[in-house]
Formats: sequence, structure tokens, C-alpha cells
Amino acid sequence: MNKKRLQKYANLIARCGVNVNKGQEVLITAALDQPEFVKMVADECYKAGAKKVSVDFTYQPLMRSHVRYCKDSVLGTLDGWQLEKWEHQARELPCKIYLMSEDPDGLKGINQKKYATAMASRSKQIKPIRDRMENKYQWCIAAVPGKEWARKVFPGERTSTAVEKLWEAILSTSRVDEDPIEAWRLHNEYLAKKCELLNSLGLKELKYKSSNGTDFRVGLLPNALFLAGGERTLGKGIYFNPNIPSEEVFISPRRGDADGIVYSSKPLSYGGQLIDNFFVRFEGGRAVEVGAEHNEELLREIISMDEGAAYLGECALVPYSSPIRQSGLLFYNTLFDENAACHLALGRGFTNTLVDYDKYTEKEAHEMGINDSIIHEDFMIGTADMSIIGVCNDGREVEIFKDGEWAI
Repeated sequence: MNKKRLQKYANLIARCGVNVNKGQEVLITAALDQPEFVKMVADECYKAGAKKVSVDFTYQPLMRSHVRYCKDSVLGTLDGWQLEKWEHQARELPCKIYLMSEDPDGLKGINQKKYATAMASRSKQIKPIRDRMENKYQWCIAAVPGKEWARKVFPGERTSTAVEKLWEAILSTSRVDEDPIEAWRLHNEYLAKKCELLNSLGLKELKYKSSNGTDFRVGLLPNALFLAGGERTLGKGIYFNPNIPSEEVFISPRRGDADGIVYSSKPLSYGGQLIDNFFVRFEGGRAVEVGAEHNEELLREIISMDEGAAYLGECALVPYSSPIRQSGLLFYNTLFDENAACHLALGRGFTNTLVDYDKYTEKEAHEMGINDSIIHEDFMIGTADMSIIGVCNDGREVEIFKDGEWAI
């Protein structure tokens, strides 16, 4: 891949993704797949004014070994130094960059129950610290090609060719063109206008239907807003883009107010394993029944992580004609596939969707109806014929999506 283009991508992540400000710390989490690009991102963060850039490298095969050999209690426990590392983040509020490249099948065949239980235990230990950081720091999830991931997306290609093609797909859908920063400014303006229009309707409910069997309704909070694109941190008000790419307009629904059934339109990649051809049925806001052709037990583990895992934390609207969908690729990666189709998320909701959210504590936001959980797992339900009707506070019904596209 052209080095100059990669440099633009690294600059985009540092200056438009997390928007590093002078004197801030930066923490990059990445696998071992593209160390040269990790250095590029670190350099761009320093050029933007970072005082310190730290990198945490991860390695899927090592996680397989941990799951195989560690005792359950050890696998699910964070040591003191690990908790102190989180405490340091809560104090310093570093910019956090996540560069994804994992093999979608990298943890296939592991002891699912052991792994899920351990991850739930670790998440519960981290949650009180993470709650103190909520909405106060910049973060960005972006992607780089891993060899196994590239071969999954482009089967039959030589590894080098597959990696090059995946680089091209990542860069093009991330708007890395002649001027990526300007492209993202215009894109954020477009998304903001969609939010403004939706928020003017006074919606209290969304009703979804598709020919694949999806027939579902979800209630919205009276003081929640649709958001999209960039966000601002609490306190300093620093503008950043948490997802590169991003095509969604989203809102956190009212906990406990959802009924009906939804069918997946793309596989869900969770913890290095794929859950495919599945459905989730809701009653009283809770997922009461699930089924899947592949990894049904893992899906059951997800909705059992904690009390909030079976409730919804997000409803996201994405046109079927999004650039990621138009690429014709199935990425087997939630960052991309969620931006190719309308989706829902099980678990934690976004407190910053509430009007004047800065005036409420996390506890108050959850009491108002924002779901709380240790997980937030997006799954795709958008189809070419999806219909979404919005019900307004005055009883009017407004067509939001028709045949998978914006109708407003």
C-alpha cells in the first residue's frame, strides 16, 4: 500500500479520530499485524502534541493459550498492577486508539463458557473505573489488515494480495482521499442534519419490518436525542470521531420497552468467533429467546453476561446504500458491517444521548431508562426491503426508512 496514503490515514486517526490535544497522553491498543502503521499513528499523535504515546500489543493465539491453561479464577481476575493501569487512565484520561485486525475465527473452538465467564468477571472489575471515565475522554476505533482477516474477506487470494485488497477497502470506506480531514468535516455535517431532522419529529417509538421475518417495535425516551459522527468530551468539550468509518445515526432506547422479533442480516463477530443466521425475540424489552445456525450457545452466553445484557442499549439507522454496503464486501468485523446495515446493540446504552446528560450522574441516567451493562454488542438487522416507521408523541406516523433507505 502507498506509504503516503497510509500516512494520511494515520493523520486522520490522530487528528480527526481522537483529535489529540497538546499535552495529552495516548494509549494505542493493536495486534501484531501492522507494527509499522502503529508507529505511523504514534508519530502523528506526537506531531499533534501528545506528551506520551504508549502501545499495548495483543496476540490472539496467546489468548487461546490463556483460556486453555489458566484456571477459571485466574483467567477472570485482574491483578493489582492491571487495575492500577485502569486507575491511571481514570486520572489522566488519555486518548485511546483501538486498531482492529483480529482473525474473525481466531478463537474458534475454545471453551466458550470459560472464556465468556472470565471476560464477564474482568469487565465487572473494570466497570466502576470505566464509569468514572464515561464521556470524559477521546477514543477511536479504526482498523488495519491482519493476514487471517484478509484471507477471510478475500478467500482464494494470495495472502499478500488479500492484505492489499483489505487495505484498499479500509482506506476507501474510511474516506482516505485527497483531503480526509475535509471529507470527514462534510460527512459529519451531513449526519448532523439527519439527526436534527429526526430530533424535530418528537418520536416515541420505532417500528421495524422486513421480509426476512423481522417484526419489531422499540420505545424511545422523551429526553433522548439521535446522535451521529463526532462527539464532544465532558469538561473540555474536545470534538472527536469515535468510529472510523461511521455511517450510522443512533439513539439509546428506553430500557424495558421493546417487543417482537429481529433476524440478523450479517454474522456477528464476537471474541474471535462468528455467530451466524440468528434471531432474537424480545418481550417487555428483554431478549427472551434466541436461535442461531452457528454458535447459538455463545449468543446465549452474551445475553447472560449480566442483568442488562439481555436489554437493548442502541438503535442505529444506516442506509442500505452506505459506502460499506456498496463495497460488496462482508468484512466479518462489527466496525465495518454495522455501518453497512441498520443494527441494534445488546447491553450498555449511551448516557450522552440524553438532553443535558452532563447534569446527571451515571446512576441517574440509568434510572431514567438508559440501559446499563458490562457489554455493548452490535448486531445487524438491516435489509434491502427494511421499513422503519416512527411514531410521534402526537400519534402521527412518519416513514423513516423505505426499502432500506432514508425516507426523510
